[in-house]
Amino acid sequence: MTDSAARQEPQASVPVTSAAGRLADGQWHRLHPASPLLRGGIVLIAVLGFVVSNLRERLVELFLPRYGGGDQGDPVEYVLAHGIVLQVLGVIAGVLLVLIAGFYVSWRMHSFRITNEVVEVRSGVLFRTSRKARLDRIQGINIVRPFFARLFGASKLEINQAGHDANVQLSYLGTAAADELRREILRLASGTRAAAKPMSQTTGQTVIDRRVNEFMAPEHDPGTPPESIVNIHLGRLIGSMLLGNGMIIAAVFIAAVAVWIARTGNFFILVFALPSALGFVSYYVRRFTKSLRYSISSTPDGVRVGFGLLSTTSETLPPGRIHSIEVSQSLLWRPFGWWEVRVNRAGHSNTRGADNQANTTLLPVGNLAEVTKVLELLLPDLVGSESVAMIERGLRSRGGADGFENSPLRAAWLRPLSWRRNGFLVTPGSFVLRTGAIWRKFVVVPQPRLQSVALSQGPVLRMLRLADIHLHTVAGPIRAHLDAVDQNRALAFFETVATAAVASQQSDTSHRWRSGEEPA
Repeated sequence: MTDSAARQEPQASVPVTSAAGRLADGQWHRLHPASPLLRGGIVLIAVLGFVVSNLRERLVELFLPRYGGGDQGDPVEYVLAHGIVLQVLGVIAGVLLVLIAGFYVSWRMHSFRITNEVVEVRSGVLFRTSRKARLDRIQGINIVRPFFARLFGASKLEINQAGHDANVQLSYLGTAAADELRREILRLASGTRAAAKPMSQTTGQTVIDRRVNEFMAPEHDPGTPPESIVNIHLGRLIGSMLLGNGMIIAAVFIAAVAVWIARTGNFFILVFALPSALGFVSYYVRRFTKSLRYSISSTPDGVRVGFGLLSTTSETLPPGRIHSIEVSQSLLWRPFGWWEVRVNRAGHSNTRGADNQANTTLLPVGNLAEVTKVLELLLPDLVGSESVAMIERGLRSRGGADGFENSPLRAAWLRPLSWRRNGFLVTPGSFVLRTGAIWRKFVVVPQPRLQSVALSQGPVLRMLRLADIHLHTVAGPIRAHLDAVDQNRALAFFETVATAAVASQQSDTSHRWRSGEEPA
């Protein structure tokens, strides 16, 4: 939320120099001293680029005299020729002083505090704003380390909430402070009464050693297992992108443009084709870089997902924040046994492009064993040999007597290829839907996360005694629906879902996942 009116100032803020346990003391604290510079890093780079471009001849002559191209239009020569060196230096010094003063005031006026209920951030010089994130509404916590910020040992902490534009950011904190502050916020949100365990401090390291370790280590939180349960090889990642649906569309598009040019000899179509091609390449480059150094592991406070090469992201998903899971396989991936895992999450339904892919894709590409590991990590109820067998049947079976309630033969009039695979299953804690023969999909909806269930039946379905099933969760890329199911079985499933969902929601305690822990 945003408050235009100024509030009464609490006690003086203190810089972020202490441990995160003391940062979550309910008092106001300030961010990393380089935060104003890091937030304006792109602008600074643009200004430096402008200066270098205007002084390029002078720089070439200074370092490579043989290749100097003369001094025509050189601003330095103009200043020297007119004797205004002191005036120009005074202007530059004045601009630097104004920038430094502005950065300092911006840093002083940007503060945050963490209480037992909210994370609150205040910012602004002329127009004050205040944003709050309630701990019981947190959907995830990201630590983003842009390349420029990593040079300063800084990270951005982003608290995700349900709702449009509801996220709260702390830009920027020291890397160690950001990791430990995430642990402290999750501890407060978990409902535990146990005291936080102090984070081990690394001593005897120089600044350069710390920066090198921060660049090389994908995860700085000692509470996270050092090894990911899934490792994506570079060759598999590249192959999955080349065989993806987007590449097929791109190949058709390129072929159509080439045929047009070959038959008409008119290159004017490139005016319209090139922008689309650039956008397509940009999307896949971002998707590729966001999938590098992928890791996923379990922590006491949820699932930790990390990715990125130069700029990295580490995200923690607390228990109970995943509303549905989809495992899908395109036709060209089937010979290699590759699958993709996506999720629906509150607060991430409005993003698009590569950002949406990063927010909703928990496994860009993996085989059956890796998918099973990820599902067991996301859904603790799906653990054990029976659950593993059910997952394998749901992904690879073509239908028949495999434990699923499948569509009847008369559904072949509407689903001639997929009627055998169309089916549903109720497991302890989850509802499972299986669809698709060419593009296979396997959808799991945790019972406590279900918002509603619906059956629909048009005149054709009514004539065939069939019905469609819809399981409603938060908005996202996954649609949990099943077409052409026997109407009697659909009605029975409707009653089972309604009863099980209400019972599981009444007993669900995942929003306070560590509330049973007692103080030591």
